[in-house]
Amino acid sequence: MTDIPELTQQDFARAIPARVRKRLAAGIFESGDDVAALRRFVALTQAQFAQAMGISIHTLRNWEQGRRHPEGPAIALLRIAARHPRIIRENLHSVA
Repeated sequence: MTDIPELTQQDFARAIPARVRKRLAAGIFESGDDVAALRRFVALTQAQFAQAMGISIHTLRNWEQGRRHPEGPAIALLRIAARHPRIIRENLHSVA
């Protein structure tokens, strides 16, 4: 039988409650904290997440700090990130 590694404090810090992840997967981002939590969940820095999403780091920072809100295609990409974080991480490696 394969040993299952214990979760670390870092794993818990990145976790998003299931109800919040479900809301994010539906494209409902209530605040910049939601975008930041999603980025941490995907385990990427701001620069990496922005690159993987094809947006500027300034746009991402504006979202995370609540100065702007994602719209249109950006919401669709964030929904994909919430549903399939591995795809966003793989996209980072394909654009790098």
